[in-house]
Amino acid sequence: MQGHLKEVFPQTEVAVLETVMPIPREAYDSSRRQYHSTHILAKVSNYVRRAQAQYVLGVTEADLYVPSLNFVFGEAQRPGNAALISLRRLKPEFYREPPSKEVFHERALKEAVHEIGHTLSLGHCSNPLCIMFFSDSIRNTDRKRTEFCEKCRPSVLKALKRIKS
Repeated sequence: MQGHLKEVFPQTEVAVLETVMPIPREAYDSSRRQYHSTHILAKVSNYVRRAQAQYVLGVTEADLYVPSLNFVFGEAQRPGNAALISLRRLKPEFYREPPSKEVFHERALKEAVHEIGHTLSLGHCSNPLCIMFFSDSIRNTDRKRTEFCEKCRPSVLKALKRIKS
């Protein structure tokens, strides 16, 4: 994924940090058997300051939700410097499909790019093929491309330029 993120976000450095952060206990909702993503995102945000990084993408296996939705693939500060994705619902096996590393990696990349896009101030796009389209199902994620549409791309490039300055 590291190489692909560098392609999508040109002229940036992408580093993989092997730091494992425990999920805050208060994030777990036993009635839903899911984790409230906002609690975990706050912990990722605190890590950004400690690591002296510009942006951090947290990756978890936990099944995430926000109160108004059944689940989320991820969450990000908008704008901000922290994002979070969950791998749980990106695996084909979650949907009783045969395992596929290719499908899983593509889905993870799409969700990572989507959430990083939010940190760069992008909102959801109405183009169902754009990476910034809101995915409320895995079908929406699978349909999207791994890049920004012609409407969203200039905003990303402008944000990246502002960061580099």
